[in-house]
Amino acid sequence: MTGAGRLDGKRALVIGGGGTGIGRAVIRAYAAAGAGVVVADVDAARATEAADELRTAGYTAHAISGDVRSREQLDDMIVGAAERLGGLDTLVTVVGGQVAFVPAVKLHEMSDEDWETVYDLNLRYVARAVRRVLGLFLEQGTGGNIVSIGSVTGFMAAPKQAGYGAAKAGLNSLARTVAAEYAADGIRMNVVAGGAISTGVNNANPAGDWVPEIPAGRYGTSEEMAAATVYLASDEARYVTGQQIVLDGGVSVRGPFPE
Repeated sequence: MTGAGRLDGKRALVIGGGGTGIGRAVIRAYAAAGAGVVVADVDAARATEAADELRTAGYTAHAISGDVRSREQLDDMIVGAAERLGGLDTLVTVVGGQVAFVPAVKLHEMSDEDWETVYDLNLRYVARAVRRVLGLFLEQGTGGNIVSIGSVTGFMAAPKQAGYGAAKAGLNSLARTVAAEYAADGIRMNVVAGGAISTGVNNANPAGDWVPEIPAGRYGTSEEMAAATVYLASDEARYVTGQQIVLDGGVSVRGPFPE
């Protein structure tokens, strides 16, 4: 299986891995690469179903549920994952987005409540999870790895998604700071920044036919995003930290020039 053995012996918590799309692709890729996986999701049944799928295939997997917006539940996810796996080497944060949670509107039309919702689900919980897992990694004394799913909106304009873009920009800054402060401890953090990725949410968006604007001529896949997270968690990327890997089919480098 693709990637087999690249994460042998690794212990990973994937926050947001129970559903379809990128999160589900990540847990499958990590398990296939040899990692023990804890699937964390706000929907307990969904997390259990995802973990059961992996165990049926012969992999090590556990389910845990909680709301990332709750400090206590987020802490329980991290502590619980370490208990189930006998420690933790990798944290992958997948939960995020805007259109799945609040309307896509221009900035002046966005309510304070919607801004806070987007911020909570794209940056605040990641920062809390990172702070908690950093302490765990330092206590273990064996280093660690953090991979966050980001977006090209973190460094490009994001019309009608200002909150989302601002949060993803903050995520990139967070990764750079973690790299600078903790590389000497063997701890790394990187971001996988996606462009137009084929997921359930994007495919259901009637305004989301962006293919004509993508140089590659197609959407990216969840499996391609997952493969990048496997690389970043592997020893092959042990000298890579504080970086973004951009998967956008060329969108972010295409200028407004005629063919």
